[in-house]
Amino acid sequence: MENGTHSEVTEFVLQGLSPIWEIQLFCGVALLFFYIILLPGNILIIVTILKTSSLKSPMFFFLANLAFLDIIYSFVTHPKLLLNVIFGFRTISHLGCISQIFFIHFLGGAEMFLLIAMAVDRYVAICHPLHYATVVTSVTCWAMVVASWLGGFIHSIIQVILIIPLPFCGPNELNNVFCDVTQIIRLACTNTYTLEFLMFASSGLMSIACCIFLLMSYGTLLLKVRMGSNPRKSKAFSTCVTHIIIIIIMFGPAIYIYCHPFQEYSFDKVVAFLHTVVFPLMNPVIYTLRNKEIQAAMWRLLNNIYCCFIY
Repeated sequence: MENGTHSEVTEFVLQGLSPIWEIQLFCGVALLFFYIILLPGNILIIVTILKTSSLKSPMFFFLANLAFLDIIYSFVTHPKLLLNVIFGFRTISHLGCISQIFFIHFLGGAEMFLLIAMAVDRYVAICHPLHYATVVTSVTCWAMVVASWLGGFIHSIIQVILIIPLPFCGPNELNNVFCDVTQIIRLACTNTYTLEFLMFASSGLMSIACCIFLLMSYGTLLLKVRMGSNPRKSKAFSTCVTHIIIIIIMFGPAIYIYCHPFQEYSFDKVVAFLHTVVFPLMNPVIYTLRNKEIQAAMWRLLNNIYCCFIY
């Protein structure tokens, strides 16, 4: 459809990780292997928590929700990326691109707010253990999870509402492996300075604020744990360290990507790939590697499944 002297863009071309096909193929095979191993791992985490009566505490409830979010997240970019890399299908429709942006920010925002809910849970458990059972009830947990999803939806719908009216009349190539806000707005046939600043405020500043809040929260909890005399302080210390690792993995790349929307650097593509494609599959796995309770429960579940097949 004509728009002045330019044709309206109906699809975008994803350039991928590298112009060299062999490197693209290697990355695709590595991602597929990574995907096949860690996706079932996240599903196993959810099943283990649901089937094990000793894992009914709020901490594991939030962990199961985190794994569920990451499973859904992996279906937003991974299948399209694998098709692009292995079969060379590099185009994505305008609607498909907007949909990717919506779900990336919806699920990513929900995950950020869920991490805050997990921080609140740990704060009450460590600082007010006598009131923990009455404060962090099942109703409270569900309310925080629903609030996390709602917060992610509001954050994402703001991004989409700002992008949809933009005119695109060429070029239509995205120097990335998926669609994201920072690159889409650069292709618009209009002045996007104000829009880029709004995106920086809504994504970049929000990521910084959440990251600082979470790091300060867990830093305070670590000091309290080290100074306390609780016999279970080693477990609490390990839990706090695990949360800090996840915070750094999740917020570090997000802050890098969304805090310089006015410029594009060659390293942006790699950081975006790790942040959106690789790291979401790893978050629940990191929790399980540092939690002996869920490890033992997973081995018992796998052993029961094995025995059922054998006998």
